[in-house]
Amino acid sequence: MMRKAKSLMWMPLAIGLAASLAGCGKGGGGGNATTASAESTGPKLGIRPYGDETTKIDMSKIKNPDIKKVFDYIDGHIDDHVVNLQKWIQQPSISNTGEGIQESAEMVKGFWDQLGCQKTQVYDVGKTKWGQQGNPVVYAKCDEGADKTLVVYWMYDTMPVTQPDLWKAPPFEGRLVEQAPYKKVLIGRGATNSKGPQMTMWNALMSIKAVTGKLPVNLIVVAEGDEERMSMGYNKFVTTHQDLFKGADAMWGGGGSEGCVFVELKTSGKSWGRGPVYSDIHGGNKRSVDAPAWRHIQMLSKLVSEDGNKVLIPGFYDNIVPPTAEEEATLRKTAETYDLKRAAQNLGVARFISDDPYTQLKMARLGTSMNLDGIWGGNMFAGGSGAILPNQIISKHNFRYVPNMTGPDIVNKLRKYLDQLGYKDVEINVVGDVPWAKRNTDNDFAKSNAYTGEIFGMSAKPTSANDSIMLAGGGGGYWPAYLFSGQETNIDIPISAVRGGGGGNSHAANEWFVIEGAGKTMGMAGAEKIIVTALYNWAGLNGPIPTRTAKPAGAGGGE
Repeated sequence: MMRKAKSLMWMPLAIGLAASLAGCGKGGGGGNATTASAESTGPKLGIRPYGDETTKIDMSKIKNPDIKKVFDYIDGHIDDHVVNLQKWIQQPSISNTGEGIQESAEMVKGFWDQLGCQKTQVYDVGKTKWGQQGNPVVYAKCDEGADKTLVVYWMYDTMPVTQPDLWKAPPFEGRLVEQAPYKKVLIGRGATNSKGPQMTMWNALMSIKAVTGKLPVNLIVVAEGDEERMSMGYNKFVTTHQDLFKGADAMWGGGGSEGCVFVELKTSGKSWGRGPVYSDIHGGNKRSVDAPAWRHIQMLSKLVSEDGNKVLIPGFYDNIVPPTAEEEATLRKTAETYDLKRAAQNLGVARFISDDPYTQLKMARLGTSMNLDGIWGGNMFAGGSGAILPNQIISKHNFRYVPNMTGPDIVNKLRKYLDQLGYKDVEINVVGDVPWAKRNTDNDFAKSNAYTGEIFGMSAKPTSANDSIMLAGGGGGYWPAYLFSGQETNIDIPISAVRGGGGGNSHAANEWFVIEGAGKTMGMAGAEKIIVTALYNWAGLNGPIPTRTAKPAGAGGGE
């Protein structure tokens, strides 16, 4: 009850946020260059738009005078923009517990109402294909009368806070702290995954509207509340409402994606026919009663190697397609300047499995794994004692997979192997599956974004017609790109993004997002300007994009 009450107390924030932002309301058109306020009228946080950055914007490539006016507006309102993020952080949105999810969906709808979108709606998606109730999906459509239409993907849910005692500031406060080399970062659950980057985009859109009165592109927005639950509700929404994305030309998102299937394994006395069959019993009974917990642990030990780094399920690796020559070249090029020690420090680990930069990058970006995400049963109370013999044990596992592996095939092979080992009683519950998706950068949207990155001092990246699961920029990870890549839908559009700023500790204690930049990392103001420029570039409103010749499909030798 206390947790629910906490989320309810933040319901007025959506109203407060809408009221605090100038010049952009439904029906009002968002103001224009002559009426937009040049200075913030909200709380004074003293944010320095350029912080201690050494990277400079190449203003010679900013041809449209409206862009420069929007830049000035961002600088003058950056304190307000940071407050916007703080207010969103203060609204919990934890999909795995449901805390604040309904309130958050309404808050996100309010963002797009405030932008002036003609249609905004919170959809109840109902039961998903895996049997669970999906969380609400927020949809918005903003018709600006532009030539191009961009789908914007958001996730408004976050992970739970599992270790509150390790946080340097309360996870739902949004406190600004100094964290070397940055004078100001924001600490909070969802700060970098993904409320910080998403509020950066919304601030940028609101700034354009405040200055010019209209956006350079039309928008279709889809915001899910189940990303941390395998995007189960998002899958239901997109596959059911494909018509809502008619006319979309591209999607603002992470590019390609690895695959991930998430399962729960359950060992119980009832299914086993030994040990407690109804509830936990006194632990002293272990002297004469079998323990499902020990059986579960023995079962898990047979699924991976002793060090946990190799999956022992027969046939697990059978369908893997080797990396392309271009992927190999990209990894080797990145490895030349990759600081393993610093990367491990930033991640908060003692060291990586491999001490070779290339090998570590290949494992992280094109590798496979079976993880033990959590295990519970019996006495789960910290400290003290209390003898318990649990009647059941449940463990959670995510399998990361690559082309041409599939989630269902992995689950089938797991089931077959457990049966062969004599664990027919162990139950497998599939929580969800996000298939891998390949994308390429041989399209006008990706090329435009690459040019935007160069304007902001990012290294030039060659475009390629070769499809890859590696995220834009060469990173690893999964997100539901498959639904806009022609899998389970008829929607197949380019997916790309260009982003500035930084952050860290996703899914961990002290999650953070850069507010004032330093060195080559831009702060929030710079990140907003990148988005503004990217939209104008793609719309063709900032001069021509330099011609880029993509590597033909099948070619190797990446930069």
